Amino acid sequence: MINQFRTLNPFNLLLLVLVAVLLRLGVIYNLPQSVNVSLVEPYTGTLFHLPADFFSPFSAVFYALILTLFQSLLLNRIVNNYNLLPKPTFLPALMFITMSALLPSFLVLSQVLLANFFMLWLIEKFLSIYRKDKAISVIFDMGMIVGAGTLVYFPFLAMLPLLWFVLIIFRPFNWREWVAGILGFLTVCLLLTMINYLNDSWAIFIQNAFPFAKVLQPASAIDIKDYWVFLPVLFILFFTLLTISQKLNRSNVHLRKSYLTLLFMFFFALISVYIKNPYHTNHFLLTVAPVSVFMAHYFISAQKRWFYESLYLILVACILYFQFF
Repeated sequence: MINQFRTLNPFNLLLLVLVAVLLRLGVIYNLPQSVNVSLVEPYTGTLFHLPADFFSPFSAVFYALILTLFQSLLLNRIVNNYNLLPKPTFLPALMFITMSALLPSFLVLSQVLLANFFMLWLIEKFLSIYRKDKAISVIFDMGMIVGAGTLVYFPFLAMLPLLWFVLIIFRPFNWREWVAGILGFLTVCLLLTMINYLNDSWAIFIQNAFPFAKVLQPASAIDIKDYWVFLPVLFILFFTLLTISQKLNRSNVHLRKSYLTLLFMFFFALISVYIKNPYHTNHFLLTVAPVSVFMAHYFISAQKRWFYESLYLILVACILYFQFF
């Protein structure tokens, strides 16, 4: 399977769809009686609102599948366009499809799934600023992307300080660029407040405007059995770390900075789970894009076919096992 996706073959599109459906068989077989799908935050819901039972369980899984496939192809295009891997490949798309099936909560339409579009958009913008002489307009756009992402999923706010980390990595200091991201974010906030004011929904907006977590999620609220499926992922990431540490030393500066940016993006997405209560496992969908790039780097660099193919099959087997049982 991995060897097939190492090449940029149009036939892999069909295989990608088949793998995506296979990795969702357990959820399709055990569909819940009902789902409560929310696509935006409450303060945005004053402008855009759907009934909680608008989506049936099957439609929520089906639309999530379509969006995930589309996102995987977007990530694959970004990785290949910016040469983040040694050669053009379909591995980023395969890894994205696989990682987005790790937990059953990943497979249902949600705010986090929609926020992943903004995550991919940010990745593309991050990688583009290295080659620009003047990046103020791009940084402003990134601030607006973060602002738009928070309208869908509030913990996406954690990507705002990430803009400054990216500027430190890619650019010499320019105070205008550091301010541009904040201005872009505030522009979205200003437009939202104006629309709510003109729409006569100001009171509802103020009531829901700052959904920060009051306390951190207690450890007792997390069931460790929900995360056994991450064991093969951690095993693969260990080999990924070894591979990247060896390969990147001989790579160009832009490539090293790009992987460092993806690493920071992963950590910011991970810790942003505590920005808002209650805690939901589907939050970790925000980490899927950078992790998929890291894993793709390992699988395209690995030499022993029997070993890397076995690793991937074990991961798929664990995903299906935890879906059915």
